[in-house]
Amino acid sequence: MVAWNPKTKQNTHALKKRVEDIKGFYIHLSIYLTINRIMLLAVLGVFKDTFVPIHFPNWSYFTTPFFWGIVIVINWLYVFKPKLMPFRDWEERKIKQFMEEEEKDFQNNNLCE
Repeated sequence: MVAWNPKTKQNTHALKKRVEDIKGFYIHLSIYLTINRIMLLAVLGVFKDTFVPIHFPNWSYFTTPFFWGIVIVINWLYVFKPKLMPFRDWEERKIKQFMEEEEKDFQNNNLCE
């Protein structure tokens, strides 16, 4: 992981991407909620006697919110990467460990010469 330096463009790019990811998640969530509200209203028969009646197949009342909800959870895990996730710092710790081992080997090789 790159050390924080507010002047580097790499950090600015990473922060912009993170903000775009968060914004995208909230847009995705709002579309999910809107579509599922419309489907709930269709189930309740609100659109039966309208100019353009809306009808959904019976199986979609359950499957659409369920499977789309799973995708929302996966999107949330990707965007927010909660601390509940095991091994979230594993990569950083391994990199640090390998760097320390290489540094020790380098120092040992320089002392032997």
